[in-house]
Formats: sequence, C-alpha cells, structure tokens
Amino acid sequence: MTDLIVRKMRFAFADHRVPFLWNESNPAFSSMANAVSFLAIAFEKMIGHMITEAMPFITDPAVAEEAQAFVRQEGQHAMAHRQHAKGLIKTYPGLKETLDEVVKAFDDLTAETPLKYRLAYTADLEATFTPVFKLMLDHDDTLFAPGDDRVASLFLWHFVEEVEHRSSALIIYDAVADDPWYRMRVAPSIFKHVWAVLKVACDGFNKHVPLEERKIDAMSMFGMQARKKALLQKLPFTKTAYDGPVENAFAHLPVREMLTALTGVVRSQVPGHDPAHEKLPALADEWFQRYEDGYEVTQWYTADKAPSKKVDTADV
Repeated sequence: MTDLIVRKMRFAFADHRVPFLWNESNPAFSSMANAVSFLAIAFEKMIGHMITEAMPFITDPAVAEEAQAFVRQEGQHAMAHRQHAKGLIKTYPGLKETLDEVVKAFDDLTAETPLKYRLAYTADLEATFTPVFKLMLDHDDTLFAPGDDRVASLFLWHFVEEVEHRSSALIIYDAVADDPWYRMRVAPSIFKHVWAVLKVACDGFNKHVPLEERKIDAMSMFGMQARKKALLQKLPFTKTAYDGPVENAFAHLPVREMLTALTGVVRSQVPGHDPAHEKLPALADEWFQRYEDGYEVTQWYTADKAPSKKVDTADV
C-alpha cells in the first residue's frame, strides 16, 4: 500500500492581486519560482497522460497503486499552479502566450517521444528534486518567509510533497522500462529540454512584466549566460532593450550547502541511486505534522498557529 496522501489545497489566489515580485527581498528567487510554476503546469499535464499510457504495462498492484497516488498528487499541484498562473495573467495578460508556449513544449513531448523516454524524463527530473528542494526548504526564512504567504505556501506544499513521493517516478520507470542505463543516457537531452522550457518562461517574463515590477532580468537563473547578455545589452551599438540587472537568488546561502545540493543532483542520475535514502529537509516533517494537526498550511507564515477544532465522528 502506498504511503502517499492526496491533499487538496486552495490558496485564495483569486481573492487578491497576485504579485510577480512575491518576495521583494529576493527578486531573482521570485522570478525563478514563477518560472517553476509555469513549468509545473505543463510537466504535470504530461505526467497525467504518461501514467494513463503506462498503466497497462504495470503488473504489480503495489506499483499500480503508487502510480495512481503519484499522478493524483501531481494533478493537485497542477491545479494549484494554474490558479497561481491565472492570477499573474490577470495582471499581465501577455503571460497567457508564455504559458501556452510552455504547455506546448510538453504537449509536443507527449506526441513525439516514446513512453519510455517520458518515463525516464519524469524519473530523472523528479530524482533531482529532493537535494534541490532540501536546500531551499532549509533556508525558508529568507527564500519563502518574507514573501506573499499564498505563493510561499504553495511552493512549500508542492516541494514537501515532491520529497514525499521522491521515489515514485523511479519505481514506475523501473516497473515499465527496467533500464537504468537508458535513463542515464538520455539525461542530457532531458535537462536540455527542461532548461529550454524555463528559458521560454523567463523570456516571457522579460517581455510581458515591466522591469520596474520584476526588478531584475528574469534570465538571472541562467547565471553566466544572463550576465553575458546583460553586458551586451549595455553596449552602445546594441538595439535590444536592457532587461535589468542579473542577480543570484542563492548568493546568500552557504557555498558548502549549495555544493552538497549539486552533488546530490549529479548522484541522482547514477544507475542504482535510490531516492528513498536521501537526507530530507526538517521542514518537510514539520509540514506533515502541522497538516495532520489541522494547521492552516495554505497560510504557513501568517495563519493562527492554533490547530483547528476537529469534529469527532463519534459525536455526529
């Protein structure tokens, strides 16, 4: 029996304006997280189609149950991120075009690549999430807490559930494909695609969100490539408008911890790697416990921390 819990969350994005710069103290992280939100919508749509296609090939009932719980969790993520994106598009209508481009990139992947490749894509990308999200969640005090609580709480929920189902995609891949060397062999093309889609999102942010509202070049997450572009834009003979300064969202984090996360990402692609053995962020356990205790986890930093009263079914 799977241990995954499908939690339905609503973050009230329709109630108030959704800011692009949702963490004003860290514009680069705000932009990067927004790009992840756009990618999540498209990626998780692909996962839904992929699992439906894969189910006839899964003969182990336990794996089938894991696959169903996994895709249901991912479906909840996609719905919540759609509401986040909808809030951004309400303020910046041009971002509808950007979201459509991002979704098309994954729709094309579904239409043009075999099931085995998409299973490897999902297993490879999901395997990187625990070390990367651990780094972020271990520093939620600077990356999430200072920001809009709805957006911050959305990402906290999504990231801790990615940690919760960290082994699911690999379990499904192994049950259907059972080819660890293929997964490693196609990894370069997979991450090339991921970065290309994130670039589409960031280009769209630069195009449709005024610089005075995003504060930085949305391409900042691309590091040296973004710095080179910013330098060229400042030259007098270039005609391209300046997209803003380049900032590092993680510049304030300990270098040792960032190297640990990078090592974890590389290790996650090696055949024989088991995500179940990854070191987990302490915040994940805290989040799951608060959820069980009835805390309002959709307002992680601002809700009353007293647990909501639960109805005893024996009294009903």
